[in-house]
Amino acid sequence: MSLASSHIQPCLWFDDRLEEAARFYTAIFPNSSITHLGPVAGEFTLDGLTFRGVNGGPEIAFSEAVSFSIVCRDQSEVDYYWDSLTDGGQESVCGWLKDRFGLSWQVVPVRLHDLLADPDQRRAQAASRALLGMRRIVVAELEAAADAAGSAGSG
Repeated sequence: MSLASSHIQPCLWFDDRLEEAARFYTAIFPNSSITHLGPVAGEFTLDGLTFRGVNGGPEIAFSEAVSFSIVCRDQSEVDYYWDSLTDGGQESVCGWLKDRFGLSWQVVPVRLHDLLADPDQRRAQAASRALLGMRRIVVAELEAAADAAGSAGSG
């Protein structure tokens, strides 16, 4: 195989729930489809990224050591993905969650990156402290914390 034709493709090990998982994920993400589902393996695309899936059984489980990050334009996207992926799953902290299959996701608004990179360190640190108290990230609360810190330091 030439290097020009190689690519990286995530492969996910499911406890014999590949078809259920593929249907769940493709219903949530735009530009998604199921390419092939067989009894042992299959392939599906989520928002243009192709995944392989394996019905591997319970021997191996997902862990937080690997997660997928969804960068969201705004709070409505954060809310959509958070609500969709936590359905049957569980919330964690700082925008992390596990879906019903145990796969970890980070649902992150692009505004978080802006606030954490603010040149005013008081604002960035205030946003970071606010983040640490959240499960689902709430942009308005991050901005309020940053704004309060910025105005407190300018007086």
